[in-house]
Amino acid sequence: MRHRQSDRINVDLSASATLTELAEQALALRQRDPRAAIALAERVLAARDRDPGQCSVAERAIGLARKELNDLAGAQRHLRRAVAAGQRSGSGRTLAMAQMSLGYVLAAAGRTTAAHTAVTASLTRLTGSEAGQALMQRGVVQYFRGRYVEAAEDYSAAIDVAVREGDALLEARARNNRAILPAGVRDRGDGAAADLDRAASIFAGLGLDLAAADCRWNAGHLAAQHGDVPGALAVFADAEREYRRLSVPRPALILDRFELLAAVPLVREAADTAALAVRELREHGLVSDLAEALLAGARAALLLGDPDGAAASAAAARARFQRQGRRAWSAFARTVELRAQYMRGIRTAALLTSLTRNAGRLEAAGWLLPAATAWVEAAQVALALDDPARARRLLARAAAYRRGGVAGQRVRGWLAVALLHRLDGADRAAASALRRGLAVLDEHRAVLGATQVRAGSSVHGHDLAAEGLDIALAGRRPGPVLAWAERWRATTLWSRTPLPPQDPRRNAVLAELRETARAAEDALLAGRRAEGLLRRQSALEARVRELDLRTAGGDAGAAPAVTVRAVADELGRAVLVELVSHRGALAAVVVRDGRATLHDLGPLPAVLAQVRRSRFALRRLITLGESAGARSGLADAVARLDRQLFDPVRDRLGDRPLVVVPGGALHTVPWSALPTGADRPVTVAPSAAVWCRAVRQPAPSGPAVLIAGPRLPEAATEVAALAAVWPGATVLTGPRATVAAVTAAFSGAGLVHVAAHGAFRADNPLFSTLALADGPLFAYELERLPRSPGCVVASACETGLADARLGDELMGFAAVLLAQGTRTLIAAMLPVPADRTAALMVHLHRLLRAGEAPAPALGAAQAALRAGGDPRDVATAAAFACLGAG
Repeated sequence: MRHRQSDRINVDLSASATLTELAEQALALRQRDPRAAIALAERVLAARDRDPGQCSVAERAIGLARKELNDLAGAQRHLRRAVAAGQRSGSGRTLAMAQMSLGYVLAAAGRTTAAHTAVTASLTRLTGSEAGQALMQRGVVQYFRGRYVEAAEDYSAAIDVAVREGDALLEARARNNRAILPAGVRDRGDGAAADLDRAASIFAGLGLDLAAADCRWNAGHLAAQHGDVPGALAVFADAEREYRRLSVPRPALILDRFELLAAVPLVREAADTAALAVRELREHGLVSDLAEALLAGARAALLLGDPDGAAASAAAARARFQRQGRRAWSAFARTVELRAQYMRGIRTAALLTSLTRNAGRLEAAGWLLPAATAWVEAAQVALALDDPARARRLLARAAAYRRGGVAGQRVRGWLAVALLHRLDGADRAAASALRRGLAVLDEHRAVLGATQVRAGSSVHGHDLAAEGLDIALAGRRPGPVLAWAERWRATTLWSRTPLPPQDPRRNAVLAELRETARAAEDALLAGRRAEGLLRRQSALEARVRELDLRTAGGDAGAAPAVTVRAVADELGRAVLVELVSHRGALAAVVVRDGRATLHDLGPLPAVLAQVRRSRFALRRLITLGESAGARSGLADAVARLDRQLFDPVRDRLGDRPLVVVPGGALHTVPWSALPTGADRPVTVAPSAAVWCRAVRQPAPSGPAVLIAGPRLPEAATEVAALAAVWPGATVLTGPRATVAAVTAAFSGAGLVHVAAHGAFRADNPLFSTLALADGPLFAYELERLPRSPGCVVASACETGLADARLGDELMGFAAVLLAQGTRTLIAAMLPVPADRTAALMVHLHRLLRAGEAPAPALGAAQAALRAGGDPRDVATAAAFACLGAG
């Protein structure tokens, strides 16, 4: 959080009352209207009969107003003039007030030692309320130096003076500043929320709009510290509007937004915010905050898996912190450098010593979440160096964090407890601790409404789930392996919180985004320039993301524990194969006839290489048809992949229907192209829990809906043929296929068929689109359907694709529909030619109309298309998959 308070003086009239009053009025205006304050003070300085005392007050007013406008160089220049004039005035009080203000600005400029000297010197010349102001300003300097305990003492002393002297404004500023200190170092008071409430009330009563906005911003950050991401973002947005109304820039506050995004974490958004902070703060010359922005960039690089970039940025930040005398911040930057080494796989005694030392410094400074991480990582290094005794001591420090604080640090605390139990060989107790840590994460996710936030928060459970899988795989018992694989897999799809169907602001932005995206596409297709439209589209997408992040959650409950019996009860004759990737290896749990078995499938990189080769061969065959090597290349790729995935489990499969839970990058496997998948019904599910729920879900009894999008001539023909299969279906083609009509028809439909251009957005899958008559339908919009359709068939390109985040959290059209409760989605996993899909679709729908289940119907339709022998038909058939219940 940012310190946004400076100091003030009381009006003290001298013989030249008019100029003195003007100077004092300028000083009082510095926060309410800094530009007006500057203009008023310049009138004093322009007067011929001014005296040094009046000049000092006027220069001080200009300097503090310049600080409000983020002109640090100008602020220092004028405040040095104020000090010089104060010395000439012969008034110890006037000099002290100028020294106090100069110290505050020097701290913001990163010159914390000089700042501390200046403010401390002012204390010797001040009494009463003004001494309280100096105490508060010294607290600000201590904050910048990272000496939070000393800052808390100064703020509390300032509050005591303010209450005794009846100085409400001083009390408000000191309370606001005390509220934003780390929780562990506030020495007195009723708590941060009470401090902020009292401060806000005072500011409002005094009409100090800018100070009130700063106080509200701090309240937002306090909400973020308690895990209330939607509430914090809403408060930040309100405060930003107030800053714009007041025409006062606040670039340093971008860092608070970074902290919030990094805590979720929303990795890409956090990285973009860190980069923006560096640009803005460098432009405004805010040296102290720029160092923090460089550190934010380093932390973002860690989240992105870029240890080299993290180390470089952290080293630059640390050098700045050292020059500024900010030891605690320097320790934080050093810890990021050390974590980068840890990510590179370095395990040395020097790294262990440095991690331990810096973890202690972070803990002393009140940075508990990074401290908890550092303790655990130091313990892991100690274990790698075969020093279990030291590892125990370090883990014991980290274990204490399970008792309180934000979710992330409590999760790390429970991980430490589990690792301690594992050192004792008590795997059952370790598993219990891991489950308690994941329960903390479940509780945290319950307040998060936005899909991207819930998916991002899964990163906090990564190490817990990995340790659980270690225990289960070491025991070679398939039931626990299945349970642990499911405990962290696609939980966002299970615990979907119902969202309000109508959000007028969000709907308005989406409508403008749709219009802009359509105009940009029209311009590009016509060969016209579209840079302005594309920039506007990007800005509107950012606004949609912001509004989405502010969606509040509600407790939808954690997914139930998945057992072999629960899965077997739903399988019937089918066989479930759950693929489990862990520490570079791939395993499979196979459930058949109520019995589960565990199988090793080999190294994961070898499998992923064949997945990429198979998809490339399919794309090539779809695009080129019969060409030299195209068919043989595909046959070889899928045969190799099939052997890797299914040879170890083939005896368990027989000729039965197959339910596959792939996980991660394996969601892109073209299952129907593999020999094992080509001769049986295959259903693909994000998790066994989601599959069981989908199977139990009653299908809606609403009418069939058939939709054809624009710029796809074959779509209308396809829909016309399907209308003959489904008499009485709702048909939306041409200008009738609008976003409003389509989303209304989706709600509660028994079956929906969509023949429209689709586009998958890897950068943000919720902006994946289906092209309709009045513009694109975004995946975001399907999240708010009042009722989900029962079965969706999409013959558009890549509509079945999803982006697999950490924790197998899927994002995209398929994920949204399955999360909403759609039982089955049949969709393409690759670009497909529209002219080749019509026959497949008609055959599929005839079987569905006859009562065949989706997976067997798709398998039969694919077999019929392949039977013709045309290479492009073979590849087109293989591009489709049945997702969900099957």
